[in-house]
Amino acid sequence: MPEHPLNRPAYARLLASARRVVELHNGEVEGGASVPGPTEAERNAIQGLLGTAYSPGARTLRVPLAKLDAALRRSRNEGLVDVLEAVGPPLRRRRDEERERERLREEVLAPALNSPLTAHDWYRDWLGRTAKGTVTWLTNEKKTQRLARAVRILEHVTADDPPRLTRQDLAARTAGDTKALEPRTPLATLVLGALAERTGLPRSDSAEAARALWEAHGVINDDLSSRVLVLGLPAAGAGLGEWLTGAAALGVPFQVTLHQLVTLPITVTAPVVSVCENPAVLRTAAERLGAACPPLLCTEGWPAAAFHRLASAIRANGGRLRYHGDFDAAGVAMTRYAIARHAAEPWRMTAADYTSRVDDSFPELSGAAALGPTPWDPGLAEAMARHGRAVHEESVIDDLLRDLAGGPVPVLPGPEDARPSGRA
Repeated sequence: MPEHPLNRPAYARLLASARRVVELHNGEVEGGASVPGPTEAERNAIQGLLGTAYSPGARTLRVPLAKLDAALRRSRNEGLVDVLEAVGPPLRRRRDEERERERLREEVLAPALNSPLTAHDWYRDWLGRTAKGTVTWLTNEKKTQRLARAVRILEHVTADDPPRLTRQDLAARTAGDTKALEPRTPLATLVLGALAERTGLPRSDSAEAARALWEAHGVINDDLSSRVLVLGLPAAGAGLGEWLTGAAALGVPFQVTLHQLVTLPITVTAPVVSVCENPAVLRTAAERLGAACPPLLCTEGWPAAAFHRLASAIRANGGRLRYHGDFDAAGVAMTRYAIARHAAEPWRMTAADYTSRVDDSFPELSGAAALGPTPWDPGLAEAMARHGRAVHEESVIDDLLRDLAGGPVPVLPGPEDARPSGRA
């Protein structure tokens, strides 16, 4: 097919300007085109096409599209739209495209806007942020069901008493695909952003943070890997209750799995149970306090579903939790969440506790921008931002053990004083 006669450099800028205007007017020949700073070749070509002379000093050639359309029909028996289609690419009807985008956007957003979760601040905040980027992308890509699936998952896992599910089972039930919630898949990323908003935990790409967010909402990898470390917590109940009671009498740490808590239910009557984040604290308590250590749990980082279930069992009989974590962004977030979910009392997590220990030798506070508020003591967030240093639990073990012991902590015998059992 021969090349169109107007597909030449001398007409290129005129036709490009005309195309933009015609597309904005949805294919209608309205408005005008312009060619700023025309070359001599452009000026001659446009004047010849229109039969109109422009002033030699004109810095911009302005061409009414109706006049251009009429000139083309006289000289070539084809209108402006025909010419633009012929020289390519095909014309876009931008008003039609915008209407279609708006329709798709409404289709993407409708399930989210009609969800009962809109009653919650965290959901509205998440949706407002999501709408700025993700919804626009989903609209442009015509992926109209992804947000609806994310909302179904959120409704499921934030119910008052959600069933305990593996991530694969949850994906199959809500998205029809067991692999839809695999790590870093688009759907999983979308849901985890909402769960982080709900819990106040920092958003992170780490596998540990993702596991914590899932398990905080009853979604587990498996019920054997979800566990909590326990010291000095006697309990009633066949099997697990007996094991915990025996371990407490011996002052021995005991790992409790979610599987055990579900299949061997226990009753806990301890009035106060302390919680720490780092296993070094619990191990030192076992070593120095032994069977005299009052009930102590360790989350070993982000709390798992096993911790949440045991915490619920403690509270079911009137028990109270007191929580201590690292003085860093994650530790503050976990303290905030423990207070919100389990009505935990902050344990040595005040500004005074922090400032009494911090100095320039401590590691820099990473993620300070995501520190978030410390509503139990607003001065803590201010002090941490001011010093810019993290204080980890290993640095305050002696303080925690004094609290657990209710006074001075026993001094461990030196190696020269140690004697094998049963020898004089």
